[in-house]
Amino acid sequence: MLAKIQKWGNSQGLRLNKNLLSDAQLGVGDEVDISVKDGIMIIAPAKMIRGKHNLKDLVARIPKNYQAGEVDWGKPVGKEVW
Repeated sequence: MLAKIQKWGNSQGLRLNKNLLSDAQLGVGDEVDISVKDGIMIIAPAKMIRGKHNLKDLVARIPKNYQAGEVDWGKPVGKEVW
């Protein structure tokens, strides 16, 4: 597929075909990592899962003997009913 770099305001942009994005498993708003190697621009999905954290990694860091307890949020401030 051929595409043309175009000027958009003070930036330059490249429009990507929807099918091309679908084939790369990318969508509007997804973050990508752009690098250049030997004069070739490489666009790859960013290695991020739901932001900056991977749930499996976070859960793995919970100590085996961890026991969750109650948290006292203090006295009601507004019209809360406790």
